[in-house]
Amino acid sequence: MHDALLVAETALLDERRPLTRDEALAVAAVPLDELPDLIALAHRVRLAYCGAEVELESLINAKSGACPEDCAFCSQSARYSTDIDVYPLLQLDEVLEAAHATRAAGATQFCIVVAVRGPSERMLTRVIEAVDAVHDETGLEVACSLGLLTKEQAERLAASGVKRYNHNLEAPRALFPSIVTTHTYDDRVETARLAIDAGMELCCGGILGMGETLEQRVDFAFELAELDPCEVPINFLTPTGTPLGDQRLITPREALQAIALFRLVLPRAWLRLAGGREFVLGELQAMGLLAGANALIVGNYLTSTGRPAEEDHALLEALGMPVADGPGEGRFVVDSHGAHARPARPVRVGIPVRAE
Repeated sequence: MHDALLVAETALLDERRPLTRDEALAVAAVPLDELPDLIALAHRVRLAYCGAEVELESLINAKSGACPEDCAFCSQSARYSTDIDVYPLLQLDEVLEAAHATRAAGATQFCIVVAVRGPSERMLTRVIEAVDAVHDETGLEVACSLGLLTKEQAERLAASGVKRYNHNLEAPRALFPSIVTTHTYDDRVETARLAIDAGMELCCGGILGMGETLEQRVDFAFELAELDPCEVPINFLTPTGTPLGDQRLITPREALQAIALFRLVLPRAWLRLAGGREFVLGELQAMGLLAGANALIVGNYLTSTGRPAEEDHALLEALGMPVADGPGEGRFVVDSHGAHARPARPVRVGIPVRAE
């Protein structure tokens, strides 16, 4: 085994301490021809810190398109010409219908997401009403992703019983200004910290393959680790008519290397393979779960098509990886970024898609 991998193994498995940036960069410099050794180490770290279980999550659209921000990867931005559906926030009865379907599917968590810079007072009020109704009628835990928050908004969400807040950093700090100009990297960090300070758990990750260097990819993992998120979504860029449409795609081997590096830097987090995994990893998706990932979004994604949840269940069964019990099992997300998805355990949800 390469010396850098031996150092990482000793630090994480014997000394039970986090890697330093230099140690992680040394691992990143290990030639891709030795990728199997890196994958094996990441899998051992995943098992040692998290166990064998895999957490599943699904998406359904709640409000689509017309976002004022200029995120260069996002087809929901009103600044780009894409073919996504555009429709407003679902009504309360529609949200509750999805929540009841979530409960019927055996899930215990429900997440309400909207694509906006940040919630208006009217939107926040409607979301909190939905949170209260979901709690009262289903007993589900509720998570939210509503963009940038103020301190008061974060505290109101926490007081309403929102358990987890999703707010991705999206890109490494050094790359961020070339990806988004309508808000700053520090704006995102501030909202993540406000969510934690208010008492909510943090879900925070990003998108790989947007032009970052390998060193920046390592830095990104450490930037996320500073926030100590309980969950880290790992998306892979799949160009869809946005300014990043001509960006070189990350290769399967680079994707597996990145997953493993994130596991070594974030040993205790749920690392969730999300948008683009089928497109980038292809037949190597099982390797992603052996490279340190221990969570999946099943069904469709934000603005891209995934694969049937049944195929992922079959994959996990073949790998001998059980689905996590408890709050994470079959988590069902109401999302605003353009997904039309299946829940982790297939049910039909009668959510109308309206173009207004």
